[in-house]
Amino acid sequence: MTDEFCQLPAAELDEGCEEIWERLTDDHDIRWVGAQKITLGEFPYWSVGVAVAEFLREDPLESDLRQQMDAALRAVDGAETVWEEDREVWGVTGSVSDEALVRAAASVVDHLAERARAHIDSFG
Repeated sequence: MTDEFCQLPAAELDEGCEEIWERLTDDHDIRWVGAQKITLGEFPYWSVGVAVAEFLREDPLESDLRQQMDAALRAVDGAETVWEEDREVWGVTGSVSDEALVRAAASVVDHLAERARAHIDSFG
C-alpha cells in the first residue's frame, strides 16, 4: 500500500487555490485526505478534505470522525479556527503548515480505518 504525502504541481491548481497537498494511497475511499489553500476573498484558509466522511453517516462512527478531526486540526501548530465546511471538508485558518494539516487528518482516518472499513463492507 502506498502512503505518500505530496504537493501537487502549480500547473494543476485552480484559480483561487494557492497550493494543494494530498496523501496518495491505494485505499482511496478510506485513507485519502487532501488540503488546499484557498485565497479567494478577504481571508485565506485551508480546505481539508477527507474521503471516508462521505460513507460515515451513522453514529457513533460519524461523531467519532467529526470530533477527532476537529481536535486533530486544532492541534496543528498555528491553527486559529476550525469549522466544518461540508460533510467531507473542514476549514482551517491560521499560519499552519500545509503538510501538517494533511498528516493530522491522515492520523484520524488511520485511527478509524478498521472500523470504517467494517462499516462500509456491511453495506456492500
